Amino acid sequence: MKKFFYWLLAVVITLALSIFQRMTGPTYPKKVTVELHGESSQVKLPRSGVQHDEIVVLNGFPSDTKAQIHYRRYPTSHEFTTVEFSWKDGELQAALPVQPVGGKLQYYITVGGKDYSAEAPIVIRFRNDVPAGILIPHILFMFGAMLIAVYTFIQVVTRKTYDKWLKVTVLFLFVGGFVFGPLVQHAAFGPWWTGFPYGTDLTDNKTLLSFLFFVVSLVTLKWKYNKWLVSLAVLFMIAVFTIPHSAYGSEYDYTTQQLGTAK
Repeated sequence: MKKFFYWLLAVVITLALSIFQRMTGPTYPKKVTVELHGESSQVKLPRSGVQHDEIVVLNGFPSDTKAQIHYRRYPTSHEFTTVEFSWKDGELQAALPVQPVGGKLQYYITVGGKDYSAEAPIVIRFRNDVPAGILIPHILFMFGAMLIAVYTFIQVVTRKTYDKWLKVTVLFLFVGGFVFGPLVQHAAFGPWWTGFPYGTDLTDNKTLLSFLFFVVSLVTLKWKYNKWLVSLAVLFMIAVFTIPHSAYGSEYDYTTQQLGTAK
């Protein structure tokens, strides 16, 4: 019964961390509340696109609604290009033009003559589509690594044997972060690794640091104070994995016309 409760607790914590990371990341759609004729409607504006024009959709507005989208390449100081939304399939639609892999656009919308997100325009980054055969195993192994790490911590706190779970955590983290992770990065943007020492990608860097913490914990498994190292490794993993996913990742430089990492 206790084992079931421990696993349930580990699942709840892991799901909460995963949802938090997803919703705070720079690729999660931006929710904007639009007011028109005394009524409020919430729209989702995309912050991630693949290699085709990204269609921005506004739902739930009257057929006489006038709306525009204003965009420019990011980071640049170019003037914004304005495009009118048009009615298609019973909804307002406007297209953001596809950009090179890693390329970004900065945009905001106008509905009923009122601007939304104009002071802090939304940034959307374009990438290649990642095959499910690569992406799904990456997600499962990374989720599994976090889940088993949390369970390992619970075993430490409750003074149970944890060495087996520590080894499984290291295995899952290695496969998810250093086998499927580079495959996803390569499929989406081209480079295999954009963390230290090649770039500033926080996703790669936090995976590397977390893995090193667990390797040290595994190497010192026979040390009498190892449980403290394991606890520190798990807490560090939880802390770094709350950092938004994909932050400071690959970014196309429109000046040099080369792919680098965000500054």
